[in-house]
Amino acid sequence: MTEPAWKSPTDARAKFRGGLRVPTAGWCAGWTQANLIAVPRALAYDMLLYAQRNPRPCPVLDVSDPGAVSTRLFGGDLRTDLPAYRIFERGELVGEVADARAVWRDDLVAFLIGCSFTFEAALAEAGVTLRHQEMGVNVPMYRTSLRTLPAGRLGGPLVVSMRPVPASLVATAVKVTARYPAVHGAPVHVGDPRTIGVTDLDAPDFGDPVEVRPGELPVFWACGVTPQAAVMESKPDFAIGHAPGHMGITDARDSKYLVP
Repeated sequence: MTEPAWKSPTDARAKFRGGLRVPTAGWCAGWTQANLIAVPRALAYDMLLYAQRNPRPCPVLDVSDPGAVSTRLFGGDLRTDLPAYRIFERGELVGEVADARAVWRDDLVAFLIGCSFTFEAALAEAGVTLRHQEMGVNVPMYRTSLRTLPAGRLGGPLVVSMRPVPASLVATAVKVTARYPAVHGAPVHVGDPRTIGVTDLDAPDFGDPVEVRPGELPVFWACGVTPQAAVMESKPDFAIGHAPGHMGITDARDSKYLVP
């Protein structure tokens, strides 16, 4: 973690607006982080339906009006206040920028999708070491062989994030994260990654590899990069997403998404 965990969403967004680019795991303890996917209005219903059919990887926290650059939960500017953005044209990644104002369109509808970083503080409090934070790297994310349910023009693979967990704490990790269903909830898989089509943990599709030590199991959670994987496979004309691991920090508290 390169910045104090207590930094407020407003302060963090100002840092990113000023050009700081870092993964946001561990930032703004207690404040909810979100994935971004912004698509033209003509595709927005398909994206909303895709999220509704795939709530584990795509839990919708908020949706903007067409062309709006802020939402009820995100008081900053969606074009500048994330650390980095990915620009897609016909499914191809054509650029990665720190400021999306030059490419933001008046017809874009922005979706804020729940992020597993939101429950990481609860995992840490339960004694689960967060290896990517310990190593100062981005969390590893993988495309799987599991398919999401298609909707309209959108479909693609499930993307997962992985955290190594001591075997003795796996049940604890499941119990803790199951209480956050709006930010992916319980893991979708524990153990042998080949079962879900992940052949090499040292070669994530997004993020950075982390060490899985003796006595630990890889634990996989549904990931909010899944809509970007759908964009890459389905090839709509245009979309903007966050750089994986470089999230939007909202004005909502983590406790808002904790269920008893």
